[in-house]
Amino acid sequence: MKTIEEINQKIKDGDAVVVTAVEMTRIVQEKGAEEAAKEVDVVTTGTFGAMCSSGAFFNFGHSDPPIKISRTYLNGVEAYSGLAAVDAYLGATQPHRNPDIGLDYGGAHLLEDLIRGKEVELVAEAYGTDCYPRTDVHTFLSLENINQAVMVNPRNCYQNYAAATNSTEETIYTYMGTLLPQMGNVSYSSAGELSPLLNDPYFQTIGMGTRIFLCGSQGYILGEGTQHATDGERRNGVPVDSAGTLMLKGDMKQMDAEYIRGATMPKYGPTLYVGAGIPIPVLNEDIARRTGISDQDISCNIYDYGVPRRSRPAVMETNYQELRTGKIEINGNEVQTSPLSSFKKALEVAEELKKWIDTGEFFLTHPVNNLPSSGCTVKPLDIKRPSIMVRDLKIKPVITARAEEAISGVARKMVDNNVNHLPVVDRADRLMGIVTSWDIAHAVAKDSRKLTEVMTKKVVVAMEDEPVELIARRIDKHEISGVPIVDRENRVKGMITAEDISRLICSQNNKEGGSQ
Repeated sequence: MKTIEEINQKIKDGDAVVVTAVEMTRIVQEKGAEEAAKEVDVVTTGTFGAMCSSGAFFNFGHSDPPIKISRTYLNGVEAYSGLAAVDAYLGATQPHRNPDIGLDYGGAHLLEDLIRGKEVELVAEAYGTDCYPRTDVHTFLSLENINQAVMVNPRNCYQNYAAATNSTEETIYTYMGTLLPQMGNVSYSSAGELSPLLNDPYFQTIGMGTRIFLCGSQGYILGEGTQHATDGERRNGVPVDSAGTLMLKGDMKQMDAEYIRGATMPKYGPTLYVGAGIPIPVLNEDIARRTGISDQDISCNIYDYGVPRRSRPAVMETNYQELRTGKIEINGNEVQTSPLSSFKKALEVAEELKKWIDTGEFFLTHPVNNLPSSGCTVKPLDIKRPSIMVRDLKIKPVITARAEEAISGVARKMVDNNVNHLPVVDRADRLMGIVTSWDIAHAVAKDSRKLTEVMTKKVVVAMEDEPVELIARRIDKHEISGVPIVDRENRVKGMITAEDISRLICSQNNKEGGSQ
């Protein structure tokens, strides 16, 4: 057994043995946990990944005459001003107010610009009061002349994180990056054996008040982060899914731009890459064993992000050693894997923190309270008006066409049934394509003979287990008037059109209006 006081004295004397989590894995494999506990005093961890739940509090200082700010814009990105006269909180994911810039520059980019020493534009509005008569401010400021800039991140350093793939027929854009159709790629986001909370999975040394590395400066853990969860499934002592989180705090004026990046996930929005590292004191053999965990020992699930639900189906379980090879086998197919986080930068974080401790610039702290290691679950949002699913719609009997049918017969079928779309199916009712009344008119004009020559083969579809509002977005995105409804075997079950959705919305609005 060691104590934090004993380790701090070793740090002060220059005698502490400090290793990164990667080095500790090798030491435990070679010498065992008992010998590692005797030899090593501190294990440094690190991560550098997209952490959307990040941001900063600003106090701008009082103007003369003073102003009570009600709306704040920094380089065109709005910060929340409902705090006090000259305080604001800027979230990393807030987009630019100019729609032409939109997602390309947001709160995350603004935070990086400030830490890089750049000057930013402040535009503030107010309604004016007797004690705060000023109604507007337009000026430029830098991190140096802002009164205070304190990074406070509500949810960072997920203990583990899911990997993502996409089973649908179209590319989708998510916070896990761009996911190609038909499980064309897998993206993941964790530093694996370097990750802070995977090296202390039961939070034996981590809690409120723990001093950490945060974006190149010394920061602190405020407590558990939002969505902190403890009771999920574990392998080798570590959670298979996201589990624990941290709420972090640091002084932006002390931060280093090498350990922070503003980024935009394509067609999703801004996010902030945060470099964070936690020192883990090796107090006993159990902690030594935990910090010796390897990528091979850390399991995670690959989830299908093509299913837009809170609980997505797991495709398979894997581990970080497999993911880091750059490829994985799913259903007999080799699929490319790629990280959203940077293992190289995570290792730089761990190495820099190690250097700080070695040179006596950084000492360990006792947590005021350890993070909760049990009894925490994430509650879903209770929607009083649940989403209507496609399978819940009253769908008319589906009218389809076969690929071998004559175009004249298909035209007659459309007229007789008063429809503008016909899914084209094979003999097992599996979707092959879709033909519209415009396609038929085009075919007649061009004297086309085969339906396969005019039908659209790459079809946008609706799944039975998808919410109707998602289908409405899909129809709008692709500028089409309707989509076939299919099951998981690609068998056609019906059609849903923009007109159907409009009627549904009108019906809902009428019901709600009548009940008020």
